[in-house]
Amino acid sequence: MVHVVSIADMKVSGNSGDVLITHALGSCLGIAVYDPIARVGGLLHVMLPLSTVDPERAKENPYMFVDTGVPRLFLECYKAGAKKQRIIVKVAGGATSYGTEEDDVFQIGKRNMIMLRKLLWKNGILIEACDVGGTESRTMSLEIGTGVVTVRSNGLVKTL
Repeated sequence: MVHVVSIADMKVSGNSGDVLITHALGSCLGIAVYDPIARVGGLLHVMLPLSTVDPERAKENPYMFVDTGVPRLFLECYKAGAKKQRIIVKVAGGATSYGTEEDDVFQIGKRNMIMLRKLLWKNGILIEACDVGGTESRTMSLEIGTGVVTVRSNGLVKTL
């Protein structure tokens, strides 16, 4: 079954027939985590790096921010049977919002990726593969049965 992960949302599954998919990854990040032994995975679509810009909104929806959404993604995967030492992380998105990097004053995509790398590094977790940056929007999917992560952008399909 296909489960759509909306913007500022997360889904976790241990059902081998499930596919988790998220669309419209511009400056946002799609973060896929997968345990190949437990066959448990999750997909998170975050918008902003830090919840400190709007603590009230972070309480309402922690999946909006890297610093609050990522810990919840891992926690839910662990609850479903994943183990930290087996987790594989793949990331897509983080594009510039306004044509070129020079025009992108706020650099949300770049800041999202920096925050994610810092958070994962502090917890001893590395990103195995990513498709980030540029100017194109992406669609990302995670097949729970196989762990295959696919990124689609501008008619091209890439397996991470």
